[in-house]
Amino acid sequence: MIKKNKPLKSKKDLIYEKAALLFRAKGYKAASMRDLAELVDLKVSSLYSHIGSKEELLQKICFDNAYLFTNGIDRIEKTETTAVDKIKAIIDLHVDIAVSNPSSVTVFNNEWRHLSNESDDSNLMKFLDLRKDYENRLKKIIVSGRVSGALKNIDPDIALYTILTSVRWIHYWYKPNRKVGPEKLKSQIATLLLNGIVIN
Repeated sequence: MIKKNKPLKSKKDLIYEKAALLFRAKGYKAASMRDLAELVDLKVSSLYSHIGSKEELLQKICFDNAYLFTNGIDRIEKTETTAVDKIKAIIDLHVDIAVSNPSSVTVFNNEWRHLSNESDDSNLMKFLDLRKDYENRLKKIIVSGRVSGALKNIDPDIALYTILTSVRWIHYWYKPNRKVGPEKLKSQIATLLLNGIVIN
C-alpha cells in the first residue's frame, strides 16, 4: 500500500502556526518579529515579504478561530434537534476546536484584547461583535430549552457563562497522550453541565 505524503505547508501557513506558538509562550506584547523570524528561519526583512505586521498575525489567529465557532453554531442551529442536543453539540464544537490547535485557541482566548481599536469599526470591535453574537445565539438555545421544559428555570445568563467557562480550560490541559481523549471529554463535560456531580 502506497502511503500518501501530507501536503507541505506554505511558508505563510508556517508563519501563522509559529506565531500562535510564540504568542502563546510569550504573550502578544512581549513577542517580537525577530523572535518569529528565528522560529521560521527567515530574516526579519524577509518575514515582512510574507506578512504585513504583527497585528495582522493576531488578527488572523483571532478571526480564524471566531469563524470556526460561528460556522459551527450556524450548523448546529439548523439541525432539527432539541435544545439539549444543541448544547451537547456546542460542547463538542468547543472540544474539537480546542484539541485541534491549542496554541491558536490560547491566543484567541487570551490575546484578543491587543487587537487594534482606533475606531468604531476596528478589529477589536468587530471581534467583540462576533463574540457577542455567538453568546446571544447560545443563550437563545438555552431559553428555548427552558420554554420547552427540557431545562430547569435557571437564569439564561448564568447558564450561558457557566457553559462557556466550562470549556475554556481545555486547550491548557489537553495533551494527545492523555488517557482522557476528546470523546470522553465531550461526554463527561456534558454530563457535568447537564446532570451535575451529585448522585440523586
